[in-house]
Amino acid sequence: MSHIYTVFLLVIFAVLVSTGQFVGDPIHCWCPAQFTGAFESYTKNYCWIKNTYYIPMMETIPMDIHKRQEAEITYYQWVPLILLFQGFMFKFPNVLWKMLNSGSGLNLDKICKLADETQWGSPEDRKVAIENMAFFLDRWLLTHRQYKHNFVARAKAKASRLFCFLCNKREGTFLTALYLSIKVVFLANVIGQFFLLNAFMSTDYSVYGFEFISMLNTGESMKESPRFPRVTLCDFQIRQLQNIQRWTVQCVLPINLFNEKIFIFLWFWFFFIACLCGFNLLKWMFLIVFKRNNYMYVKKYLTITEQMQNASDKKMCRRFAEQYLRDDGCFVARMIGMNSTDMVITDLLDCMWRNYRLREEPKAADYPDGEDEAKLLDKEKDSNPLAFRGNH
Repeated sequence: MSHIYTVFLLVIFAVLVSTGQFVGDPIHCWCPAQFTGAFESYTKNYCWIKNTYYIPMMETIPMDIHKRQEAEITYYQWVPLILLFQGFMFKFPNVLWKMLNSGSGLNLDKICKLADETQWGSPEDRKVAIENMAFFLDRWLLTHRQYKHNFVARAKAKASRLFCFLCNKREGTFLTALYLSIKVVFLANVIGQFFLLNAFMSTDYSVYGFEFISMLNTGESMKESPRFPRVTLCDFQIRQLQNIQRWTVQCVLPINLFNEKIFIFLWFWFFFIACLCGFNLLKWMFLIVFKRNNYMYVKKYLTITEQMQNASDKKMCRRFAEQYLRDDGCFVARMIGMNSTDMVITDLLDCMWRNYRLREEPKAADYPDGEDEAKLLDKEKDSNPLAFRGNH
């Protein structure tokens, strides 16, 4: 949501502000009566380009030129570029995700798109597509299995289980750790932009949005923002023969009224997006950190296809989720389910389960109490170390 709707909103706002600046009249200046039309046009263009400065109406205009320069407002012409930069910052984490997730050896976008397209084909085409996806995912999962069982491999496996942000393809945590990291980047970006915007817009160290709501509730008129003032002052010089005359005119900036409303809306929008990103990060951390969630997710869909008939099936389902699919496989399944339908992910998991069961059932007797192959090899090595000495 933050990289689609927020970017879209920021681009639209940038276009609207640019249109107001370059097509409309962003500034009007109150000029002396002796100014001709050409003088008025020159004054308006000069004050827009060379900046104006803001002195509240109740304060005296300082005579010191340097104090006037300190009160200059130099950024309102750059609002469109500021909005576009904000949009880029919201899009950047998504671009980073697309660049890095291919390191898993799987094109997740194409898999999700293919899964979504399968629901529109004929039953025969759909069955073939599901089987092809199941075969491809099976090869991908087997390719990235851990084939070493030494001390270093076991240490990496333990670290991957303890730290959910540790990318490890061999332990099936590359995509999940990367996804959580990108979620953190999304959240950090929106929180950072929110606090920067609040610091920019707020007055008297208050929270700007709450100050705005309080004014609406009490019926007070909105204070003129020192960040986007509607009435400013402009100094310029006119050379007449050997004389240089300095003029001070009062200007009104209608575009700043529009700019202020845009940034008020963005304050509330960023607050809303920050809450959503925070909740979404916590949800995914819960799903990934607690490994039982993977088993329950797979079991739910296999129960629909009546594959869970007895305790042996449930035990094999646990091995299927925890040792075969692992975190990355379950994550890919969740992504496919989110981007297609429950019917597609049900059929896909059912097909992968059947293939896994055909391959693993003959070995089930070799793995007592649900032990995996790595543990069995470790036991054999401990009981007969001479048999393994030639392999190292």
